[in-house]
Amino acid sequence: MRKLLAAFILIVFACSLAAAVEAGKFRLLSIAETGKIILISTIPQKAKYVLDASTAKITVDGKPAEFSALGAYSVVNVKFELKKSTRTGIDLDGVASEIRVLTPENTKISSNP
Repeated sequence: MRKLLAAFILIVFACSLAAAVEAGKFRLLSIAETGKIILISTIPQKAKYVLDASTAKITVDGKPAEFSALGAYSVVNVKFELKKSTRTGIDLDGVASEIRVLTPENTKISSNP
């Protein structure tokens, strides 16, 4: 029974590594308007990812936004799937499914006295 449980845990772990989904706060380093590709880096470790953002849902303060609006921001919340591929000669690390931006005015916590 223990071997079966260990095998099951190993299979679940292997499957989770195959299609890892990352989410969190990233620094937006570069935007390619023509191919809708973005370059982001993790804030503390500075690991870099090149992502296809052509199908990503983009919001600014909870409202839908255009891809070109991302150029005005340096910190974004990105949800993406790690999946190596190549598009138009560019090696991609994954595909972004959601890009959210919260402006400083909307991230302050209001306190009621």
